[in-house]
Amino acid sequence: MGNRKTEIGATDLFSFPHPVDEVSARLVATGVVLQCVSILVTGWTLLVVVLAWGFVARVATGPTLSPLGILITRVVRPRLSWDMQETPGPPKRFAQGIGATLSTGALIAALTGAGTVSYLLVTVVLVAASLEAFAGFCLGCWLFRILMTTGVVPEETCEACRDLWGTR
Repeated sequence: MGNRKTEIGATDLFSFPHPVDEVSARLVATGVVLQCVSILVTGWTLLVVVLAWGFVARVATGPTLSPLGILITRVVRPRLSWDMQETPGPPKRFAQGIGATLSTGALIAALTGAGTVSYLLVTVVLVAASLEAFAGFCLGCWLFRILMTTGVVPEETCEACRDLWGTR
C-alpha cells in the first residue's frame, strides 16, 4: 500500500474509496477522538473548525483533502506492517457524513454562543469515534445497515454491504 503510486485525476479527487482499509479508518477515528478531547479540554472554536473541515473533506474526497486523512494514509499507515483489511466504502462515507453534520452543528453552535450544545455535539462525535477507534464498531455503518434493511438505502448502493455482518 505504501509503495503504490497513483495519479489523482479530477474524477478521483471527489470520490470516496471503495473498499476502505479498516485499519486506516480506525486510525482516523483515533485522530478524531484526540481532536474531540482537545476541543472539550480547551474549548477552542478553531479546533471545532478543524474537526468539521476534516469530516466534510473526508465525505467529499475520502482522505484526499483531509489533513487527518492525509496524515494517516500517507504517513502513519504505510509505516505499519498490518495487512489491509478491506471493508465497504459506502457505510464509512455515510458515517463520515454523520460526523460532518454533527461537527458542523457544533461549529455553528459555538459561533452563535450555544457552547453547551456545541460541547454536547462534540461529545456525541467523541463517543462514536471512540467506538470505531477502540472497539472496531462503526455506529454510522450500523445505521447504514439498518437503512439498507428497511429499504431507505437501496441495496444497489452497495452490493458488498448486503451482508456486512454475515447475517443473510
